[in-house]
Amino acid sequence: MRADPQSIPETIHDLIHFADGAHTAIILPEKGLRVTYDSLERQAVEMASVLAGAGIRRGDRVAIVLPNGLPALVSFLAASMVGTAAPLNPAYRYDEFCFYLDDTAARTLICPSSGAEEARRAAAERSLPVLSAEMDSDGAVRVFNAPHVTPFCLSLPQDVALVLHTSGSTGKPKRVPLEHANLTISARNIVTAYGLAPEDVSMCIMPLFHVHGLVASVLAPFASGGSVVLPSRFDALAFWRHVVEHRVTWYSGVPTMHQVLLARSHGRGKPPGAESLRFIRSCSTPLSVEVIHKIEAEFGVPLVEAYGMTEAAHQMSSNPLPPDERRPGSVGKPQGVEISVLGAKGVHLPHSHRGEIAIRGLSVFRGYENDPEANATAFIGNWFRTGDEGFLDSHGYLHITGRIKEQINRAGEKISPREVDKVLLSHPAVTAAVTFGFPHAQLGEEVAAAVTLAEPRAEEEILAWCRERLAEFKCPKKLYIVESIPQTATGKIRRGAVAAAILKGGVP
Repeated sequence: MRADPQSIPETIHDLIHFADGAHTAIILPEKGLRVTYDSLERQAVEMASVLAGAGIRRGDRVAIVLPNGLPALVSFLAASMVGTAAPLNPAYRYDEFCFYLDDTAARTLICPSSGAEEARRAAAERSLPVLSAEMDSDGAVRVFNAPHVTPFCLSLPQDVALVLHTSGSTGKPKRVPLEHANLTISARNIVTAYGLAPEDVSMCIMPLFHVHGLVASVLAPFASGGSVVLPSRFDALAFWRHVVEHRVTWYSGVPTMHQVLLARSHGRGKPPGAESLRFIRSCSTPLSVEVIHKIEAEFGVPLVEAYGMTEAAHQMSSNPLPPDERRPGSVGKPQGVEISVLGAKGVHLPHSHRGEIAIRGLSVFRGYENDPEANATAFIGNWFRTGDEGFLDSHGYLHITGRIKEQINRAGEKISPREVDKVLLSHPAVTAAVTFGFPHAQLGEEVAAAVTLAEPRAEEEILAWCRERLAEFKCPKKLYIVESIPQTATGKIRRGAVAAAILKGGVP
């Protein structure tokens, strides 16, 4: 017997257990398959039993290296039920997999039955068990080379369901542990913000190793008892076909995706049969006011910008849907969290005063794992300092004006400049390096770097060195070979000042 539908979900398992079991949870458009909530729950529980049989217990980390699809989703659900899910970007390179497997202290790795060679090699060198997950023709996820199944106890609301990484100004990625309660509360906040209902159908075009895709595009629809269209990747050519065929009512993405769809529309608007679409959500990086107006005019639905981050289990604020006022250029009003703007000494500033954005609420994490130094600077009392600069206007709408931290924000992917610096400096000819972001029309920011060399080397050789050691999205797209990189009197590089000088041609 399923739970009372009026029950409040407190764990990831609750989100799927409390829904109507016969209702469609997942639609796999390329396969022509539908998975009900009953089937999804059964598959997740079966895989959780497999993980328990592999020795996974509460708090143990399960690394997941899978592309978007039912195996990735079932693996996440199962890992969160019996231990902690640690999804990783399949595009990572060997060195990156080594770091993340070590940093999370992963106890096992879930991969496709073929491919993921670099992840498998990193796991093999650590004697880490590897399980293979695949979906059969009937839409059921199977785990191969599993030892046996074991009964398990479901995780509790205060247990860590998901661990992700975020990069900071130190360059060392920080572990963000998100409890079941953080995630379910954030999902319910999104449901409330947009009035989601069982009749709604979202389309998940964001990766499932990212908090945006997991929480906004999947867990929020689950919290409303709705359905999720889950293609294997974002495909602009197939996008509208999926909308029409599956009666999609909303989707969430980053500006790059919206702009691609706008560019491909060529003024034709949304196609016939796509009247089901009722709104578009944008998050991770800002859209220009002009582009927002163009998208709304082209597709005939409101576009709402939201503000989210990993440490808050995604959404913190959003513009409302009509008839309430949307304010293009802002990220809307707080949604389920409190937002304040802090001055230089941590003083809470009045409306219209610019400062550092701080948040607090039940969806906000408790602190970085094993990083007391980062936590000491990240929190003021129970307020988390986001590192973003902005202000609240007189109507309570939040406007983001910049970032205090050094991260490069490339289409929602946060990149640590110092992580790229480290790879550049590992090249035998590079004597100094500084990585920075430069403005990009579609991505918001793209990665650039300046280096000094001990001996002449080709630009392509250094870029190839990066591509072998970093995921493609982290690799510099512009490389400046300069004679020197200015430093302060204490030997520190002022990254922002150097970047500005280089982009203006002020550094030889």
